[in-house]
Amino acid sequence: MLVACAVVAFLLKPVADEDVPVVPTPPGAKRGEAFKDPYAWTPQRSAELSKRAAAGVSGLLFERSPGGAVATAQRVKRFRPQVEQAAKAAGVNPDLLEGLVFLESAGRPDARAPGGIEGAAGLTQILAETGTNLLGMKIDLARSASYTRRQDTALRDGNVRRAAALNRARRRVDDRFDPAKALAGTARYLKLAIDRFGREDLAFVSYHMGMGNLENVLKDFGGGRRSYAELYFDSTPLRHPKAQKRLAGFGDDSSNYYWKLLAARDIMHGSTAARSGREALLKGAAHGELRQLSGTPEDTALTADGTLPLGPEALATALYMGAQVREISGAPSLRLTRAEDGGWTFRVSRRYTSPQQALAFQYVLDRLQVLNVIAWSRTTGTIRVTAGRDAKVLEPLLDRLGGKSP
Repeated sequence: MLVACAVVAFLLKPVADEDVPVVPTPPGAKRGEAFKDPYAWTPQRSAELSKRAAAGVSGLLFERSPGGAVATAQRVKRFRPQVEQAAKAAGVNPDLLEGLVFLESAGRPDARAPGGIEGAAGLTQILAETGTNLLGMKIDLARSASYTRRQDTALRDGNVRRAAALNRARRRVDDRFDPAKALAGTARYLKLAIDRFGREDLAFVSYHMGMGNLENVLKDFGGGRRSYAELYFDSTPLRHPKAQKRLAGFGDDSSNYYWKLLAARDIMHGSTAARSGREALLKGAAHGELRQLSGTPEDTALTADGTLPLGPEALATALYMGAQVREISGAPSLRLTRAEDGGWTFRVSRRYTSPQQALAFQYVLDRLQVLNVIAWSRTTGTIRVTAGRDAKVLEPLLDRLGGKSP
């Protein structure tokens, strides 16, 4: 059985690099000093940010794995010998390749994406065109589709024996449904990608994103062989905006695939727990004295509907969001509408002053959620944001309030 382990809280570490972006100061602010952004990428923080991102997406894997994450892990473990053989051929870490199987098929060798048999199929979800044209796999689409239709009929009729025979026949005409051959095909892809990008992490990213798409992101970033952590976390609307825009434009969540891969790897080896999500952030939460939003919008980049008593972590998170959104979009302040959950949660009005403000806010929400700092959800007219204890590193921003509330 998997052993759930607590994720070590993120600690703001001193960074010698002077090129660390600061949390923006709103125009006209008279309170608060420049404060280095604790979530900005630096070489020293790269590994820690990656850990946080894996923790930030792990809850999705626990929620969405067919039959649950434990059952998925047990299915995936059956293929460990074939995984190790394929990983050796590709020159990659077998634990990461095992995580890929977890993500792609949840350990089900007959898994198929919605749509026809030409789409993604098998243990590692290979497209028929990719398998045939790039990986040299044997894929007879017409016969594979015929066997699939008959197998589906047999299963609906409860004829398990006939379904199993049809599945064996399909494996003979479509390598994607043979686990060993599917893994061998994936190994060939990863080896090609490593030769092209020179890095294991980028090879795995390209498995979902596509080599051409990843090449374009790297080009927009400025080229070179760099870690995916740098490519992802240093691509912001203020730094490398072209790369950030391209990453955000992938509708299939390709930009977060690598973090999910790390989360799946950790789940397989019992070194993570379902930490993401509002309930997880609130579990056992306790903070110091509640404070109220004070000061002017020029200092805080925020306005509020009435009195909003918030814990210091939540209030600092709101200040961080307000400053980032103001800097990115140039739009006026975000408006807080209410406080909840004993001061851990606040709501932000969805009546934005411009499309640019809405896009900037979306970016900040997504980035902080990936880092497991917040959980957010849409409600009628508002965005509900719950801050976690790790937001404590943002508390120097409370200086912008100009003193404690009574």
